[in-house]
Amino acid sequence: MEPLHIKDDVAEALATGRPVVALESTIVSHGMPWPRNLETARSVEQIVRAAGAVPASIAVIDGKAHIGLTDAALEQLARADEVLKLSRADLAYGLSSGRLGATTVAATMILAERAGIAVFATGGIGGVHRGAADSFDISADLSELARTGVTVVAAGAKALLDLPKTLEMLETLGVPVIGYGADAFPAFWSRDSGLAAPIRLDAPGEIVAFLQAREALGLGGGVLVANPVPEEAEIPAGEMAGVIEQAHADAIRDGVSGKAVTPYMLARILDLTGGRSLETNIALIGNNARLAAEIAVSLARG
Repeated sequence: MEPLHIKDDVAEALATGRPVVALESTIVSHGMPWPRNLETARSVEQIVRAAGAVPASIAVIDGKAHIGLTDAALEQLARADEVLKLSRADLAYGLSSGRLGATTVAATMILAERAGIAVFATGGIGGVHRGAADSFDISADLSELARTGVTVVAAGAKALLDLPKTLEMLETLGVPVIGYGADAFPAFWSRDSGLAAPIRLDAPGEIVAFLQAREALGLGGGVLVANPVPEEAEIPAGEMAGVIEQAHADAIRDGVSGKAVTPYMLARILDLTGGRSLETNIALIGNNARLAAEIAVSLARG
């Protein structure tokens, strides 16, 4: 049985070669509080449409992977308390169990590629967690980028991670990392992590030319486009450093581990910044959606 359920407007766009942008659903279910999560999901889809592409939010509902969600499905995800957080290892369980599941970066990439969607916008990718030398806690997002042919637009990796080791792992895995209009690798809420972006490109057309060159060489896997948060919305890295350290210490104190670490720390950072981190998060997601749509439009033009 075909596990994909492709929404009519997405299916039509794919069939006619129109640009489509995949969007993950853990931002809705695990990344933001109600009702801002639903407001943001609707806003991001509208940003994609305004830039000339079709949005395809992805989630698992009633045993099927939905490629493109109705507004009712978005609201269901936003309101639900018990939502599976699905990555490569448990995506099939999400389908076989019939439970409601939100897709991480890795799972969204898998389903986007299967549906024929080449560009995906998210907030920030997962990566190497702090203390990974002892915990071995490394996000499946990194290995997925190495194996699945989708271009991911994000504001770098989540700043609560070990960013130097995350960049090193991406290099080891052969994943190209493009700084969009910037020489520095962004740190989610902050424009500059203090680390250099391996490649700098300044326009969607340049990114498409890069993707076409990779295809001509037969290089598999994905590409990370690191798009800095808009300057007016950023929280500087120096200011965020102490907040992140406190949230990390709290996670250790409370015995939080595995998939629970990121949502726990995001919630803690929200508290510690008095809500400012959420506003920055919303701004960067919209910024990434806009760029992803521009890349998808340029890619569709060939």
